[in-house]
Amino acid sequence: MRSIIEMTIRSIIEMTENTAPVIAMANVEGGGHGNGGCWWWKKVLDWGEAKVQILFSLPMLLTNVAYYCIPLVSVMFAGHLGDAELAASNLANSWATVTGLSFMVGLSGALETLCGQGFGAKLYRMLGIYLQSSCLISIFFSILISILWVFTEPILILLHQDPKISKMSALYIKYLIPGLFAYCLLQNILRFLQTQSIVAPLVIFSLIPLILHIGITYVLVRVTSLAFIGAPIAVSISLWIAVIMLAGYVLFSKRFKETWNGFSKESFKHVLTCLKLALPSAAMVCLEYWAFEILVLLAGILPNSEITTSLIAMCVNTEAIAFMFTCGLSAAASTRVSNELGATNIKKAKQAMAVTLKLSFILALAVVLALGFGHDIWAGLFSDSRVIINKYASMTPFLMISIVFDSIQGVLSGVARGCGWQHHAMYINLAMFYLIGMPIAVALAFFVKLYAKGLWIGLICGLSCQTVGLLLLVYLKKWTQVELKDGDSFGDPIPV
Repeated sequence: MRSIIEMTIRSIIEMTENTAPVIAMANVEGGGHGNGGCWWWKKVLDWGEAKVQILFSLPMLLTNVAYYCIPLVSVMFAGHLGDAELAASNLANSWATVTGLSFMVGLSGALETLCGQGFGAKLYRMLGIYLQSSCLISIFFSILISILWVFTEPILILLHQDPKISKMSALYIKYLIPGLFAYCLLQNILRFLQTQSIVAPLVIFSLIPLILHIGITYVLVRVTSLAFIGAPIAVSISLWIAVIMLAGYVLFSKRFKETWNGFSKESFKHVLTCLKLALPSAAMVCLEYWAFEILVLLAGILPNSEITTSLIAMCVNTEAIAFMFTCGLSAAASTRVSNELGATNIKKAKQAMAVTLKLSFILALAVVLALGFGHDIWAGLFSDSRVIINKYASMTPFLMISIVFDSIQGVLSGVARGCGWQHHAMYINLAMFYLIGMPIAVALAFFVKLYAKGLWIGLICGLSCQTVGLLLLVYLKKWTQVELKDGDSFGDPIPV
């Protein structure tokens, strides 16, 4: 297995070694601005910048989808073993995402600021140091989360889940623990590469583990006697394969001779620097994610809870899938803004943000139009019930509104990470979702008796207020470069 992985890494390196970073194209003169270009399009959108961001975001989109599908494939295989296995694997996967995986994605957000601005400032050596510091933080929190996962069964029972399903879910989670450590390292390496605009190889490095995962899961679940527990074991194995491949790419490729100088004790000095950005970044991600999960829980105590819960869950899944398209643009915004801020080019950083916002709006319109015309077809993929399909149709207008706001705020959140404003964004998310959105959702659903529509209207209120708050943040706050000099603390911002 080791030799196969090493050969694969080396072959990919040979294919990508001479490929120029995508973002470097942004500085090419005349990128879409020549006399032969469409003058009307240039008035609407800077095509040179837009082209760069599209070429950057597409590989990130494919990469995110591929890694998202690894645990999902295992849930599908486990679900075919029986109804109990389906319920347990879905519950375990949700519990793992809420308490661990989303938190790891958030923690790695510190690198979007530090590595992104460091790369723009040409402090290349520091990128490897920050990567190691962030990995140390992620491993520490993985240990804490693993301890929490050990007590999954009593926690789920405390949350009034079925005892039998809780026991099976706890067993599933137990074998996901090794995968949690792999996932935390994976997210950090992804940010390390993303901030250097090296994204094309990520597609290959994510698709190969996904393809291998399908085979591994089939063998462990259907061929061996492991059956149900074979599904989470397959996730852990596949995530470690992904980590080994990405780490091997960094170690063996000549591309990183300036940004990776090997392991260093100096990384311990910068743990506090990363931590001050990592924790609010994790809170940013989790506060929003938990708001969607709370809606599902609230739906469970509404009248006709079985249909309402299914309906809200379908809407949450639709929103999550739509947001995957935005994730690529969010990464592009974070990288472009942080790189330009690191190079002290505030005007270019703001221009990049403006282009990404326009792209996100165009993308959101495309998604909502497709949903508007094809909502019955889409709902039919989740359920054969005509009642649920009809109710989903009545929810579609509200869902279209939330998708537009979610797309815009996703880009603004990426800008906030690129600027190092995670703590401000965290407070905005906390206030808008939990002081405005959730109270309105509860009032409309339970007191005004709008039920599912009331819950989603409350969410729209939270998302719209969050979007306005982030817009005010990026337009009113002074854009600055973070302290990137060697040191053991996060210094004051440097005005640029």
